[in-house]
Amino acid sequence: MKKILLATSILFFISCGGVKKTQEALNSGNYSSAINKALDNLVDNKTKKGNQPYILLLEEAFKKNTARELKQIAFLQKSNNAANYEQIYTSYVQLKQIEERIQPLLPLTIYEEGREAKFSFKDYDAKIIATKDQLSAYLYTNASKLLDQSLEKNDFRKAYDDLLYLEKLNPGYKNTSAKIKEAHLKGIDYVQVRLFNDTQQIIPSRLEEDLLNFNTFGLNNLWTEYHTNAIDNIPYDYEMGVVFKNISISPEQIKEKQISKEKQIKDGYTYALDRSGNQVKDSLGNRIKIDKFKTVKCDFYQFTQFKSAEVAGQVNFLDLKTKQQINTYPLASTFVFEHSYAKYSGDKLALDNELISLLSLAAVSFPSNEQMVYDAGEDLKANLKGIITRHQFN
Repeated sequence: MKKILLATSILFFISCGGVKKTQEALNSGNYSSAINKALDNLVDNKTKKGNQPYILLLEEAFKKNTARELKQIAFLQKSNNAANYEQIYTSYVQLKQIEERIQPLLPLTIYEEGREAKFSFKDYDAKIIATKDQLSAYLYTNASKLLDQSLEKNDFRKAYDDLLYLEKLNPGYKNTSAKIKEAHLKGIDYVQVRLFNDTQQIIPSRLEEDLLNFNTFGLNNLWTEYHTNAIDNIPYDYEMGVVFKNISISPEQIKEKQISKEKQIKDGYTYALDRSGNQVKDSLGNRIKIDKFKTVKCDFYQFTQFKSAEVAGQVNFLDLKTKQQINTYPLASTFVFEHSYAKYSGDKLALDNELISLLSLAAVSFPSNEQMVYDAGEDLKANLKGIITRHQFN
């Protein structure tokens, strides 16, 4: 019984909390929130006695929301400003959507008053269609004006956004699709990529191809295109210069390290004897064995092949219209070749396991300078991609 009373109390307080929040939303003028909270509860069980307050709150919130929205629409219409068409259209659509959510729940009975909740529904379809036509014409005209008269990329991008909204709002409206393509082409920042070698070294052709293969970088986005091969009829907005300032390659080195190891290892056994020279046996009659040890020594020679390459430069962004440099980023990468192998003299049993593993390795050929620079360029590509991703033109 106590458990039942406790559960009932919890549900009561939860219910009261929900009603209180809905009432607070209504009192603060947040009618849409009050409507949503009431509907969420009534959808689960509209006949539940505990949900009766939500019916009254929904009735009041619906009435006040409709009155306020229609009053605001009338005010916006009186201003005769075409820029208000979107807000008017959105308001009509939202009013219709609220009605469509309430209608499936009807009738909603208020038990204590012995009546059904009253909702004054209206047919907004004609006004939605008329306002959508007005909004469509406004968006189309405004975007077309931007495309014909503007010089700034941001204006073309605004036209693009408006035309995309128009296409979603009113699919197939005039030649919206063609104008979307036009706005996109006019709004793109075209960047010409160039590579400069200010070092005394030859840059491997493979590295140059990889650095200039922007298709593998996946860096082109909606409003930026990078071209490594300039196209004649495109007016480029920016130049991105990848400048190699220094390429340094260390000499090929082999470092030697000698380690002398000494260890005692088992070397057979003897039988235990007492003081009289007689064999000693255990309790089972077996002769007791004593391990014999010997000392083994080994000289271990570890050889480490080493070679490194450092590539340093910078990435410059140039505004081709103003001829001004707009940003510079350092670009650097290091690649290290290191290989170890070993030899020994003496008894290998004196060596630890980690040293023995090196004995199976042998010297290898050093990579060429070209390969070293190319390998350094693998990290360079990742750095370059990071720079381009972070950089914003506007």
